[in-house]
Amino acid sequence: MTALREREGVVEWTRGTLDRWVWRGGEVVPYRQEPWAAPVNYGCLPGLLNPADGSDVDAVWLGEALTVGTRPSAPPAGLLHLADGDHKVIFGNLEEHHGGDLLTLLAWFGPEREAQVLGPEEAEAWLAGLEQQTTPGT
Repeated sequence: MTALREREGVVEWTRGTLDRWVWRGGEVVPYRQEPWAAPVNYGCLPGLLNPADGSDVDAVWLGEALTVGTRPSAPPAGLLHLADGDHKVIFGNLEEHHGGDLLTLLAWFGPEREAQVLGPEEAEAWLAGLEQQTTPGT
């Protein structure tokens, strides 16, 4: 089993709101207003790039609304695996939120993206692989 490390992220979009922010230059700045409210807290893991889109790895936090700019730190609970490779790291209790947040999160992505939830070990392995790709000299 892969050891699960705590990861620090930053919330860019608060659950239940339309106003979306983005992490740039070490701070969150206004980005745009979305037509639908975020079903979960959405953000990123700064400094770790996803090769699918060249941006910071996307992260979601299940549960209570978190204020934009909050910097939660926790081990990953799972990985939202998408067919296009633009995976999202999930934080929070998957068991506790299986009937609510998790199902809403899956429904947020169209069927063509083939969203599926993988476990914490798969999330950690994916993140570790990304870290190896971005480490100089490897």
